[in-house]
Amino acid sequence: MADVVIIGAGPAGIFAARELVLNDPWLDIVIIEQGDDISVRSRAGMGMLIGWGGAGAYSDGKLTISTDVGGQLASIVADEELLGMLEHVDEIYTHYAPAGDLFTVQSDDAEAMIAQARLAGLVYVPTRVRHIGTEKLLVILEKLRRELDDKVRMVFNVQVSEILHDGGRVTGVELSDGTVISATYVIAAPGRVGSSWMSGQARKLGIETHPNPVDLGVRVELPAAVMDHLTAKAYETKFIHYSRTFDDKVRTFCMNPYGEVVIETLGDIVTVNGHSWATKRTENTNFALLVSANFTEPFDDPIGYGESVARLANMLGKGVIVQRLGDLLSGRRTTPGRLQKCTTRPTLKQATPGDLSYCIPYRILTDIVEMLAGLDRVAPGVNSAHTLLYGIEVKFYSNRIMLDRSLGTQIEGLYAVGDGAGITRGLIQASCSGIIAARSVLGKAR
Repeated sequence: MADVVIIGAGPAGIFAARELVLNDPWLDIVIIEQGDDISVRSRAGMGMLIGWGGAGAYSDGKLTISTDVGGQLASIVADEELLGMLEHVDEIYTHYAPAGDLFTVQSDDAEAMIAQARLAGLVYVPTRVRHIGTEKLLVILEKLRRELDDKVRMVFNVQVSEILHDGGRVTGVELSDGTVISATYVIAAPGRVGSSWMSGQARKLGIETHPNPVDLGVRVELPAAVMDHLTAKAYETKFIHYSRTFDDKVRTFCMNPYGEVVIETLGDIVTVNGHSWATKRTENTNFALLVSANFTEPFDDPIGYGESVARLANMLGKGVIVQRLGDLLSGRRTTPGRLQKCTTRPTLKQATPGDLSYCIPYRILTDIVEMLAGLDRVAPGVNSAHTLLYGIEVKFYSNRIMLDRSLGTQIEGLYAVGDGAGITRGLIQASCSGIIAARSVLGKAR
């Protein structure tokens, strides 16, 4: 019997545990994580996404201190309160390691960038961003692990098969090996990799959900000099475009100045992502261009849709495909010979030269091409023939679970937090969500 079971040791689960321990050290807390402990995690296969620290462990460690991006907590928590929480979480991260660089766009610069974006048919979203760096983020996660070591029971390399309940109240969890752990409270924090699992559990429990969009697109790589006048001020420059052809929302995401493109493995699916380090630099900048695909009845499986597109790309390229923008616009595939002539040298050497138009739906590809043309007006050189596009990049989010202001579900004692619950998208809001749920548990447990 435990007081609290936490499913998942990503940022949401870790920060929930930390909040509980700090405020009630007598609570019996169990964290169940399907991956490895931080000391033995690796970047190989699913190790990139699961284990202590979750999918964020090998990210570049960006904390976006803004209520406008990073999730949907602003629909649950008032802006002023949420901003205070974001700043609190930022202070916690920087407590455990050197602060990293905090990028704040000054008002005059922000106004100029907003005006320039409008002329290009874009919306610029000013944000405060702290860049920690992958290597420093791992140090923070290691310190958090040691801090909780003798205060929380931790179970690794085991999956939760069922969330148990009786009469509308949570009673614990059943593990994949048949072990049952009874608990008064359960905080489900399965992370982005657990989005399908969370949606399935919600259906079994009769919890109301609404489909989230699936974000599908490419990772763009180009010489760092093209974006340097923007990233030097804002680091994470966020632009939004509503396409003329389809009126779809297209956005920049996860910008990595002087970073590298990396492979991300999710089960049998290989996708693409980007990192940037605090202490080493490449000659390129990369960022994602994502189209938010919203579906209506009767379709209710956006995750399955994104997976099918990614599998098609994997089938064609035996993994990640890379294509020069010039080749895409000319209606031809990129060959090894054409890639060799490219002035942008790819940082992901394992990518297969190919043709993204065979796997990315026409609608999404049209949106991306429009966005690149718009970005070229704020950063000349983006729309170069030598700009590289890697595919597929896809962000899976659980169907959004209907939650109260404490992130509690319709099942009493059961909370759903983080990216796996469909309410956050990134480190800082995921961490905040864990704290919100923990504070609710503390209020009830006392």
